[in-house]
This record gives sequence, structure tokens and C-alpha cells, in this order.
Amino acid sequence: MRVLVATSIYPTSEDPSRGTFVRTQVEYLKRAGVEVELFHLKGPSRKLMYPKAVLELRQRLRASPIDLIHAHYSYVGIVARTQWRVPVVVSYCGDDLLGTMNVRGKPTLFSRLAVFAGRLLSHQVDGVIVKSREMADRLKRKKDVYVIPHEVDFELFRPMDREQARIALGLDLQKKYLLFAASPDIPVKRFPLAKEVADRLRRQNPEIELLVVHKEPQDRLPFFMNACDALVFTSYQEGSPNVVKQAMACNLPIVSTDVGDVREIIGRADACYVCEPDAREFTERLADILRHRQRTRGRERVQHLSGPAVAQRIIQVYEQVLRNHGGRTAHQARTGFLMPAGKPN
Repeated sequence: MRVLVATSIYPTSEDPSRGTFVRTQVEYLKRAGVEVELFHLKGPSRKLMYPKAVLELRQRLRASPIDLIHAHYSYVGIVARTQWRVPVVVSYCGDDLLGTMNVRGKPTLFSRLAVFAGRLLSHQVDGVIVKSREMADRLKRKKDVYVIPHEVDFELFRPMDREQARIALGLDLQKKYLLFAASPDIPVKRFPLAKEVADRLRRQNPEIELLVVHKEPQDRLPFFMNACDALVFTSYQEGSPNVVKQAMACNLPIVSTDVGDVREIIGRADACYVCEPDAREFTERLADILRHRQRTRGRERVQHLSGPAVAQRIIQVYEQVLRNHGGRTAHQARTGFLMPAGKPN
């Protein structure tokens, strides 16, 4: 099976943190035996990038025997659906179905139009992957819609010795660190709430510090998660936030707003809490975590999101879509090999 993974977000040397979850999924699909060809949409602006990508896509399809296109985000899905030669699966990742929030926690006008376009697209493609049940509920389409959160790289995100992680990062061994793992400039992440909570805690104990971490290469993020005492997650809205699942894999305590599938992921894990977006409640929960400084057993709760497990679920989606599309792939036409039937999750 040869799959063209199309995405406008993928790590580069200039921005090593952008789209790391797409790269992780690609790597696990390759390990599972899928022939993956990457189509990374690039350009100085969206106005130029997407029209240019339509032409590039046609060139790719003429040059290579592609069986299926898997597009990440609805914008790229629209590009992928400008052709009908091969089936298209679209992964909606969050704000392309939920909307992009402004500083007041309300969807922007442009994002409302983008959501509307994304919903229309869902009826024109051959399969839809969403990251949470909330996202699935935003679609009128019910057939061939699969809820598959992004995987966790357990080889990378794993528990480490806290002191050794701090030494590696050059952090103070005595301080108590809170982790905010997102850009404070992204309105949906609601950084002002995290800062207010950290300021309250610092007034109680000046040894408490908020670490704001973003644009870090993915292989450094586990060190921060192991060096810190808790993850502060204050978003207005999310699909299935990868940083929460990664923190769980590192056994890092978490205090989060009730967004996306966070409540489902955290469950009843010790030292992990879902709160109202209230500074007092966040402060109380984090103070309790910092008092005991215990780690969680979160890694046990996210085993179903291992890379190999998620790759198999995605492959089942591919297989179902290809059966619906006619049953024979370009690879099968060349080799005569018939793909075994399998029931998708």
C-alpha cells in the first residue's frame, strides 16, 4: 500500500516543533509496512501555497502509483479532493472543526467560515479521522468517521530521573517548576490564566517558577516534562491535546481545563485534575501537587495510544476506504496481491 501523506505542518530546521505529531505518525506507519510518500506543502503565504499545491499534487500522482491520500487538516484535504483519481482520507486535528479562538475564547469569523468549509469537505472525501468524540459530533456525516487520537512515542516520552533531567537542562535542583508547553501568543492556550496561577503560587513560595516551553525540538520536551513538577494546561478548547498524552507517558502530574478528551485521558490518575478555568481552583490543585511532589502512573493509562497500536487502527481505515473504492490498489494491480479484509475500529 502506497500512501501520500499531505500536510502543511511538518518539522523543519527553522521550526523543529511544528507538526511533530504528523512526523511521528508517518514514522510508525512506515514501521508497520506502509509505503509512505510525504507531500509537505510549503510557501510564503496560504494564498500562494494552496493553489500551487493543487498543481504539485497532480504532478505527484502522475509520477508515482499512489493508492490513497491522507491529508492532515481540512485545508490540505481540500487540496487533496481537487482530484478524484485516488481516494482521500482527511484527519481533522482540532480548530478546523471546532474553530480558532480569540483572546475572549470566542471563535473568529474566519475560523467559522473555515469550519463550515471543513464540514462540507467531510461529505466529499472517502474517510474521516477525528481526534475526539466532540469533534465527531460536529459532523453530520456518521459513516466512515473514525475517532483516533494521535499516538504517543513511548520510546521518547518516558519517565526519567527528575534530577538528571534538570541537570541536562541546566535547571535549579531545588526549585519547583510548573510547565506551560505552548506559545503564550496563541489565544486558545489561555496563557494569562496560567500566569495568574503561577503568580499566586509564587507569592506563597518564591521557589516556584513557571517554565514556558515552545519551539523546542521534540526530543528535548521529555526532559522538561521530567524536570517539572506539574503541567499547567489552561486551554479554552482542544481536540485531543498531544502534550497532555505525552505528559501522561512521562508520569507528570497535570492540572487542566475540561477540553477535548482530557477528562477521558486523565481518568482517575492520581495527581491529575480537571478543573474549571478558575485561578483559585487551579492554584489549590497545583499547591497540593507541589506539596507532595509525587509522580503519577499516567503512563499505564495511555498504553492504547502507543505508536504501533494507532498505526494499525489507521491502516484499518485505509483498508476499509480502499475496499469501498474498488478493492484493488495500484500495488495490487502490479503484483496481483489481494489485501486481506479487516474490520476497522
